[in-house]
Amino acid sequence: MDLLNVSEMVAAHARLRPADPGAKDSRRALSFAQWDARASRLAAALHGLGLAKGDRVGILAYNCVEWMEIYVALARAGLVAVPLNFRLVTPEIEYILEHCEARVVIVQDALLDRLDPLRGRLPAAAGRFIHFGAERVPEGWLGLEALVAAAPEQAPKVTVLPSEPWAFMYTSGTTGRPKGAVRSHAGSALIALATALDMGCSREDRALLVMPMCHANSLYFSFTFTCLGAAVVIDDRRSFDPEALLATFERERISFTSLVPTHYVTVLALPEDVRAKYDVSSVRRLMISSAPARRDTKLAAMAYFRNAGLYELYGSTEAGWVTLLRPHEQLDKLGSVGREWVGTGPVRILDGEGNEVPDGEVGELHSRTPFVFDGYWKDPQKTAEAFRGAWCSVGDMAYRDAQGYIHLVDRKSNMIISGGENIYPSEVEAVLAAHAAVREVAVIGVPDPKWGESVRAVVVCHDGYRVTEAELIDWCRERLAGYKRPKQVVFVGESDLPRTATGKIQHRILRSRAVVQAAETD
Repeated sequence: MDLLNVSEMVAAHARLRPADPGAKDSRRALSFAQWDARASRLAAALHGLGLAKGDRVGILAYNCVEWMEIYVALARAGLVAVPLNFRLVTPEIEYILEHCEARVVIVQDALLDRLDPLRGRLPAAAGRFIHFGAERVPEGWLGLEALVAAAPEQAPKVTVLPSEPWAFMYTSGTTGRPKGAVRSHAGSALIALATALDMGCSREDRALLVMPMCHANSLYFSFTFTCLGAAVVIDDRRSFDPEALLATFERERISFTSLVPTHYVTVLALPEDVRAKYDVSSVRRLMISSAPARRDTKLAAMAYFRNAGLYELYGSTEAGWVTLLRPHEQLDKLGSVGREWVGTGPVRILDGEGNEVPDGEVGELHSRTPFVFDGYWKDPQKTAEAFRGAWCSVGDMAYRDAQGYIHLVDRKSNMIISGGENIYPSEVEAVLAAHAAVREVAVIGVPDPKWGESVRAVVVCHDGYRVTEAELIDWCRERLAGYKRPKQVVFVGESDLPRTATGKIQHRILRSRAVVQAAETD
């Protein structure tokens, strides 16, 4: 069972094909032997700082090859990775690090300003703040390269069981507070193996990681190819550049990548003569996931990437992969997210009492997979709410058609997906409600041709107070990550907010109004 640990996967390839390319970004390339050696030294260095098996390590960085080194080193040392979204602001990061009781924090130089104010406020990590990405190490920080250089070549002797945690993937909840989904070594490795089996991936592939490496999507896909001994290329640009993506496809002979619909929309919006400059014939498999994909986007992507099979994935941080729409099914089932992955149980669609609903009827989607998460860290109540026995749900509503294909009809209560990022209105509402002028606020997602959805705040002001849209957006700037901030603020009277009989604001009706308004202006 050792190979249900990514550390052992890398070690095996280092023995069998040491000179083969393992991982690279625009600055550095690692063979499997180099990757394995650096992971062992980093694992030893972390134990040398006083860490013990099971301790948590926060990681804040843009996409870079160091993510691959750190993930493997932590697996080798029996430590738990806590990837932090680089879009978060300091208070959001502080909550996660305190909640998981991180003993070490590793930060890229470009994001130093997010963490530096916390060095005196995180007692569990006192003296263990590690910096990388620039030659000069700031005062009070440890340098990653110096730690690796001074560490023993041999990793510490730690027995790491497949059932033990490898990562806490923090995902926001309907309460607005992030929840730490516990992912085991075995669950993560089984996702990699299921992906390789169902999608026909091989050692000859070259995978490009574009999605943030703090996300489950890149974490799982990266180690699918690592498991096989294939090379992983990391797009380390700070913002998405569609033409640069095409250039990377050509230069690196990329055969696979996973993108959100917004990425495809941006690539396909390039002038035809620009797209024609690049040879994308090496691309054999394309994944579209993390947000609903429009029919016209998928058709255009299939037309441009003519050699590639297009897959659509539905899953979650908690459940892992749930369904897959395969290339041969795209034209007939474009509105579906497919059927279950190879090796997983059938999806169940249940009513409020836990009974399966007939085909064609909407219910809550539940799945039972071999790679489901192990619960939320320090939150038994939310963990219990996520399961009906062995069946996991994140609250998505769907129906199954007569051929067994799953169609999503709604998402977690009120959730917004903008550019592949999950946004929970209650978190944004809490920030806006703290402004002196705001009496009531409802946050909804509205249709956006580029991002899928954008954030709109519907605000009722206190009598006698006046505030502008720009002022409220600025209010959010220091309190919320950029992707969560409202792009629009609409001011209404109290009677304009639709309510239930108990006085709760009906976000569903506000969203419906926004959809109608968008359609009328098209």
